[in-house]
Amino acid sequence: MSGNSSAVTSILDQLSALGHKKVVFCNDPDTGLKAIIAIHDTTLGPALGGTRMLSYATETEALEDVLRLSRSMTYKAAITGLNLGGGKAVIIGDSRKGKSEAMMRSFGRFIQNLNGEFITAEDVGTTTKDMEYIRMETKYVTGVPESIGGMGDPSPTTAKGVFLGIKACVKEVFGTDMLAGRSVVVQGIGNVGEQLVELLRNENVEVFISDINEERLHHIARKYKAKPVEANKVFGLDVDIYAPCALGATVNDVTIPRMKFAIIAGSANNQLADEHVHGKLLLEKNILFAPDYLINAGGLINCYSELTGFGRKRTMQLTENIYQATRNVIKLSKAENIPTILAANRIAEQRIIDIKKIKSSF
Repeated sequence: MSGNSSAVTSILDQLSALGHKKVVFCNDPDTGLKAIIAIHDTTLGPALGGTRMLSYATETEALEDVLRLSRSMTYKAAITGLNLGGGKAVIIGDSRKGKSEAMMRSFGRFIQNLNGEFITAEDVGTTTKDMEYIRMETKYVTGVPESIGGMGDPSPTTAKGVFLGIKACVKEVFGTDMLAGRSVVVQGIGNVGEQLVELLRNENVEVFISDINEERLHHIARKYKAKPVEANKVFGLDVDIYAPCALGATVNDVTIPRMKFAIIAGSANNQLADEHVHGKLLLEKNILFAPDYLINAGGLINCYSELTGFGRKRTMQLTENIYQATRNVIKLSKAENIPTILAANRIAEQRIIDIKKIKSSF
């Protein structure tokens, strides 16, 4: 970041606008670590959020991403009923070439210095092995392998939550949550995307898939009898449901006019390029949007269970709550004639307000 005062003022203005509590810039020349940790809100508990490693074009882009993602984590924890705040971290760099044990352990020391205010987990570009390295320096990390007491890969839990969110939306639009005979396009078939494809195919759903990795695309298509689609043809498909499971902002000014979908429900974070503008556009077009931070909360639930010592059964019970939580959002959206993303925000914000009142009364 630029060292002049206007750049500092700009960053502080961004924090004020989004309601952030703290941002930490991490720099370790010895390991090549350049990272940003954003803590949005800790009213409900310590800020928990994954560490994402990407080759951001600029440090400004990385900052914007971590601020937006950390805010979403606050809302995700609040609406899911967890005693957690919202945070996120990004490491600037190529996750395939630039990672090392030393870098991850250095990052772990930065987390340790926050004294439990921030707890991390895996995200795009990081793995359970990376979390194991971070664990060597701090206890404030989840998503570590099961072999050392963790809950392991959260992808199956995340996919289950998205699947339940889809069912809740299908119930609203089609009158029943039976999925047999419905059609879905899953964009992005990483760990969560593949798990979702399997769940949908088990329910006899017609599944189309798209991914930038051609080899993986055709492998998953063969494995689950799904239909591969070129990336530029996704938004012209005449299918019931669009499930974005890669990176965000795919619901935007360019794609919305092309959409024939009845429902948008996927695991990607920040699917709306602008939640105010595009939430309203989807409402006007009568496309039901399942708020991403609600239905993709399975991964956070998995991490929460690891922190609290919950077993698999309790983890699944918490994940199953996503179905009713999605129905509650849809109900408020209809009653107030507001976009579902705004309805979800209101429910999340109200829980934070209520808990703040309790804390201030003691």
